[in-house]
Amino acid sequence: MDGADAPQAQVGGGAPAPLRPRSFQGYRRADGRVGIRNELWIVPTVGCVNGVARSMAQRVEDYARGRVDGVHVWSHPYGCSQMGEDQEHTRAILCGLIRHPNAGGVLVLGLGCENSSIAVLQERLGRWDSQRVAFLECQAVEDELAEGERLLRELADRAAADRREPVGADELVVGLKCGGSDGLSGITANPLAGRVTDRVIAMGGSALLAEVPEMFGAEGVLFRRCADEGVTRALPALVEEFKDYFTRHGQVVYENPSPGNKAGGITTLEEKSLGCVQKGGNTPIVDVLHYGETVRRRGLTVLQTPGNDLVSATGLAAAGAHLILFTTGRGTPFGAPVPTLKLATNTALASRKAGWIDYDAGGLAQGDAWEPHIQALLQLVLDTASGAPTRAEAAGYREIAIWKDGVTL
Repeated sequence: MDGADAPQAQVGGGAPAPLRPRSFQGYRRADGRVGIRNELWIVPTVGCVNGVARSMAQRVEDYARGRVDGVHVWSHPYGCSQMGEDQEHTRAILCGLIRHPNAGGVLVLGLGCENSSIAVLQERLGRWDSQRVAFLECQAVEDELAEGERLLRELADRAAADRREPVGADELVVGLKCGGSDGLSGITANPLAGRVTDRVIAMGGSALLAEVPEMFGAEGVLFRRCADEGVTRALPALVEEFKDYFTRHGQVVYENPSPGNKAGGITTLEEKSLGCVQKGGNTPIVDVLHYGETVRRRGLTVLQTPGNDLVSATGLAAAGAHLILFTTGRGTPFGAPVPTLKLATNTALASRKAGWIDYDAGGLAQGDAWEPHIQALLQLVLDTASGAPTRAEAAGYREIAIWKDGVTL
């Protein structure tokens, strides 16, 4: 649609009535931010050192046990042979992960000759907590494994001194994602996630709605909820920018839904999109972020990401989401760098894949009252923020993927 037929963005919708903030047990970092995990993260600057990073993690795993919540390597194939915006995507995501408060300690592991070197990332970071973030360039030391183990042990010792303390839900940032949607997504799990999002925001918290291509055909619903004139300009521009991304690559803008979506009962893009946007609840949209940017306003923010599960969830984590509500009708084992709660749209999936699914929203299609489900899911969010592991965490399913958009040298 364009011209007179295109939906127009407008300032509309009031802020939700404030609710008394509930609390969870989180980690207060030295800079005042709050984390919900106290993990050691190894962030490679370039894919060449992924194997080294994994070896370091294995060497320190026993030492770290009992001191931190886990040791995780965020392997990826990028960091070199990239140019332009493609290269900036990688740098932005890596810096977002380095800053993330869910990590009690971060080792940034470089090679030494890559485009996205440690020096480049340090310049982009600007400031960092030297007690929490360490850097190691493999080419600059004789034994990178021994030096990496030493640094990781030091980080683990410092992180071990951190303790959970009561934190208001107003400091919580929830990411919103759907994957493997089916015909019940827009009836059960997505609107349930949206109603819990409204509650979190009413308590002063924040939420991030991603997956811009999943908004095509339903963008008018979001355009009516812009909190101010800046958002009324930024949100339509973001949607059009993503459509231009498709056409630049010679692809059909509306090539959606996927075969799995169709097998699950979704027939059109509009049907899928109208279900997708329900995860954002009904509160005003207060900000619009590009991929790699971090959350800056409390309330509901739209974040530029593609629909791909791994890429989108990584973008949510790098933007500052403490955890992700991930709705699914077909099921997926995937886990992001931050705790990823899987909400099943149907009870059959929840029963069949109990090792994947954290919450069964299927009863809503059978006549269950909404309020008990809202309260139960909200409590699960707070319990997860307080340390209860998700199914993906318990299984060790944690990974990242970075949006690739450019040539490879």
